[in-house]
Amino acid sequence: MVNITHKTNTLRKAIATATVLTSKQETIDAIEQRKVPKGDIFEFARAAALFGIKKTSDVIPDCHPLPVEYAHISYTIDGLAVIISVEVHTIYKTGVEVEAMHGASVAALVMYDMLKPIDKNVEIQNIRLQEKHGGKSDLKNLPKGLKCAVVVCSDTVSRGEKEDTAGKAIVDILGAYGYENVAYQVVPDDIGTITNVLHHFIDSKTDLVLFTGGTGLSPRDVTPEAVCPFIDTEIPGIMEASRAYGQDRVKTAMLSRGVAGFAKDTLVITLPGSRKGVEESLQAIFPQVLHVFAVREGKQH
Repeated sequence: MVNITHKTNTLRKAIATATVLTSKQETIDAIEQRKVPKGDIFEFARAAALFGIKKTSDVIPDCHPLPVEYAHISYTIDGLAVIISVEVHTIYKTGVEVEAMHGASVAALVMYDMLKPIDKNVEIQNIRLQEKHGGKSDLKNLPKGLKCAVVVCSDTVSRGEKEDTAGKAIVDILGAYGYENVAYQVVPDDIGTITNVLHHFIDSKTDLVLFTGGTGLSPRDVTPEAVCPFIDTEIPGIMEASRAYGQDRVKTAMLSRGVAGFAKDTLVITLPGSRKGVEESLQAIFPQVLHVFAVREGKQH
């Protein structure tokens, strides 16, 4: 199965439809008047759709089991066709498109089975996804052309005793989102030096500055102390999301002292010093954190 452990839970919705096409008006009349010999096809199909939704992962090999938190089945008659609509919601790491389509297809098969004694020409047509919401599909129109910087805070890296991997990972992740030519700098764990670097990026109107390192509890971990005086609009939810995500994976994630917020018009985020910690933190907050720029400009609320 595809690895989804890096994803975060969000509200995800999907609506799928399937069409059952009959060949004569008499069939439609029997459906509407609840006179189909095998029973009320709407109720039978509804129950089958619910079973189908919940059993999707049992019959689709690469489909993850997930909590189905809402399902609704409705019908529309259009001429000689019955259009089945299935809506499914979950709060999970992956979407419910397949669940909705499976529910619609099972409902259509039940209708076919119940109608074939009175209509030998019934057809199932157009099983399709109509809508999906949640996850990356809702994160559109990300800001373009952001001026970004990555600052590695590490005594050992600055002295050349250790190679930086965390800062370079951040640069790669930013590049994957289309942010190229990222400023990159390595500094020691020193409040004065970190302060001067942040001053420079704020003055040069850098949109996003990501620090890595110095957010722990050792005496030399001073990045939050250096950064906090600059932040005039704190955004505590950014680091809350990061720590909560990390805590599900590493039980010491709660010890991170990372902070985040705007320093004038520059968004500053302080991240752990390890490559894994950085990658997990950015998985928790990217790309949705970039929404703050649209809000800041008054484009979205």
